[in-house]
Amino acid sequence: MTVIDMEHKTVLVTGAAGFIGSNLAKRLLNTVSGIHIIGIDNMNAYYDVSLKEARLAELNEIAEKNPDVAFTFIKGSIADKALVDSTFEQYHPAVVANLAAQAGVRYSITNPDAYVESNLIGFYNILEACRHYPVDHLVYASSSSVYGSNKKVPYSTDDKVDNPVSLYAATKKSNELMAHAYSKLYDIPSTGLRFFTVYGPAGRPDMAYFGFTNKLLNGDTIKIFNYGNCKRDFTYVDDIVEGVVRVMGKAPDRQTGDDGLPVPPYALYNIGNSHPENLLEFVTILQEELIRAGVLPEDYDFEAHKELVPMQPGDVPVTYADTSALERDFGFKPSTSLREGLRRFAEWYKASYMDAARH
Repeated sequence: MTVIDMEHKTVLVTGAAGFIGSNLAKRLLNTVSGIHIIGIDNMNAYYDVSLKEARLAELNEIAEKNPDVAFTFIKGSIADKALVDSTFEQYHPAVVANLAAQAGVRYSITNPDAYVESNLIGFYNILEACRHYPVDHLVYASSSSVYGSNKKVPYSTDDKVDNPVSLYAATKKSNELMAHAYSKLYDIPSTGLRFFTVYGPAGRPDMAYFGFTNKLLNGDTIKIFNYGNCKRDFTYVDDIVEGVVRVMGKAPDRQTGDDGLPVPPYALYNIGNSHPENLLEFVTILQEELIRAGVLPEDYDFEAHKELVPMQPGDVPVTYADTSALERDFGFKPSTSLREGLRRFAEWYKASYMDAARH
């Protein structure tokens, strides 16, 4: 692997106002001296834009307080080729973290256009820009969704993943294939990261833990799919960011094969907690932490607000990451327990979001 020092370099983070993107940018601004982060985000209304605005405000505040680092925000879509090209031409980023994507399995069933635009056209534009304005390393978000209904667990990056059960999953698998082709053709070092159910403070309101909290606060009923017999490998956002930062700093080596052509400098890793939790257990821990944080009263009647329902289209019964390759190559394994992570979420919700979430 080729070690990449990001000090005094320009790093492009797409999806910079998003949940993972903003946490990554925050971490880099706080820990890498002389870094200049270019953030792109289209600020779409897929979920509460005020969350995205608050994340951006925090990034601007960090950069203002520390004259050693810089943060430049560009509002726009990576599906806008001219915007992507002009950004690369002006700033020549050394490392790119492509975290801009239309997320969510269920939304891909009702709004497929958004996924083709952001996840396919947008990613193609990033690859083309990396080709014409060479970068040291392209790191991009894939998803545990690519494993589809694979029966073998835990999921390994060596598994065959040709059976997506949602358009979202199909676009993420396509990203991996496109990156491989560009790595081979143009010698672009690229690493894909399959994220497993990322959660934490100031996260995405469309995710179960956040949506459940909003509904319980307002006295609505929460639906627990597959009658609670789903297992998810919940991964705390700080663990994801730690993994991404480590991966950004080590690119796959450029090598020449026997045919005189580049051996694709291409890699794929899972980032997950390797500890799947049953959905009912997850809901129990969430309710305990919401009561502890004072979001819900101690006598809250959960049973009256829970409804067990069948599986939804596009969902999978279990996600479970084999992270041995990440551990081997980067000496890192996510370790934040679900209770600890949900406790931090509940405390953030009480302090920063609860008033906005009430009807």
